Amino acid sequence: MRYCGRQFSANEIEAIRDIIRSEPKLSRYRISIGVCEKFNWRRPDGKLKDMSCRVALLRMQSDGHITLPIAQCTKPVTYGVHPEIEAAVDAPINIPSITLANLTSEIVVQRGASRLWNAYVQRYHYLGHQLIPGAQLRYFVYSGETIVALLSFGASAWKVKPRDEYIGWSAEQRQRNLHLVVNNARFLILPWIRCDNLASKTLALISRRIARDWQQRYAYRPVLLESFVDDSRYRGTCYKAANWQCLGKTKGRGKLDRHHDNDKPIKSIWTYPLVPEFRHHLTIEA
Repeated sequence: MRYCGRQFSANEIEAIRDIIRSEPKLSRYRISIGVCEKFNWRRPDGKLKDMSCRVALLRMQSDGHITLPIAQCTKPVTYGVHPEIEAAVDAPINIPSITLANLTSEIVVQRGASRLWNAYVQRYHYLGHQLIPGAQLRYFVYSGETIVALLSFGASAWKVKPRDEYIGWSAEQRQRNLHLVVNNARFLILPWIRCDNLASKTLALISRRIARDWQQRYAYRPVLLESFVDDSRYRGTCYKAANWQCLGKTKGRGKLDRHHDNDKPIKSIWTYPLVPEFRHHLTIEA
């Protein structure tokens, strides 16, 4: 049985049941930590993959393999409204003049910056704000002191036929090296900003630094970027202008579509190599 990119044997499922039975008052969080420690399930930087483990445990329960204790916090995590932040993301009365010559970028680190980033995306991105589990980076892009764009990057899609054929890796190689592919999950140019070529310049700006930033935070360097563009809304022109390659279309399956419902919008698949030898890194054997 495969969950969150990891194969679980029948003996391992039974071991998870033993962990749950060992202390009935264990929280789901503590169970996920125990499972990660028992199976040495870790990220490339050595930290436990407890977020992925929690998702895997929920899916195991949904499939009838285990029974988790009742969640201690039943309220779902939602977007948090902060009045002082909401006022800060209102459209400006005087539209600033934007030039491409002085574009800069900044990683979101501090709590205040995180709330501001979330508020912009919740207000102005058509998908709104959603929590990104696992490894991730978020960016502000500025022209001078003016915020003009926001981006986020996180875990790549588990299985995408055109991308996987483009890379040329086996199922085992994909499972081992998928973390080296990073997904551009959100890209927002603020709606009042008007500047030709800003989107493609922004993509180029971030692509030049993201491998180094990822290395500093997670102790490994990604080698390929991917993104999925909703064909009903956009044509992917900025990705093409930034030298990304369109590999084809999705089949309308989301990350959680294990029953082939195909109820998601069809999206075009775009990729951008961060190193010339990206295929070597993605198909290398252990």
